[in-house]
Amino acid sequence: MSKKPTVLFVCVHNAGRSQMAAGFMRELGGDRIEVLSAGSAPKNEINPVAIAAMAEVGIDIASQQPKILSTEAVLQSDAVITMGCGDACPFYAGKRYEDWALEDPAGQDLAFVRKVRDEIKVRVEALLSQLLT
Repeated sequence: MSKKPTVLFVCVHNAGRSQMAAGFMRELGGDRIEVLSAGSAPKNEINPVAIAAMAEVGIDIASQQPKILSTEAVLQSDAVITMGCGDACPFYAGKRYEDWALEDPAGQDLAFVRKVRDEIKVRVEALLSQLLT
């Protein structure tokens, strides 16, 4: 059996988009996939509106903590999914990179964050099916 794929979700603050994506990937992928998330300039805590939006779909991200993006996290990942981190995300040959153009939920209301959440779910489902085939 081959090793589990590892996916790294990266956004600037690691407090909204990347945390929601990681939450969906953990929930949908279960023990079939390793999930990491990080930010190029992480905040001190997860966006409370992102926590509320994910709780609505039964996924708890409240216990997660924003983390700084490290070279090690990129190197151990099979797929690196960026969401607005720009040039802060290091590039290494042989890694799968995708940049998801998603609006930043920071400072937005719950209705706005729900739309971002739902778009992230669709993208995570597609990515998961690609990684596990």
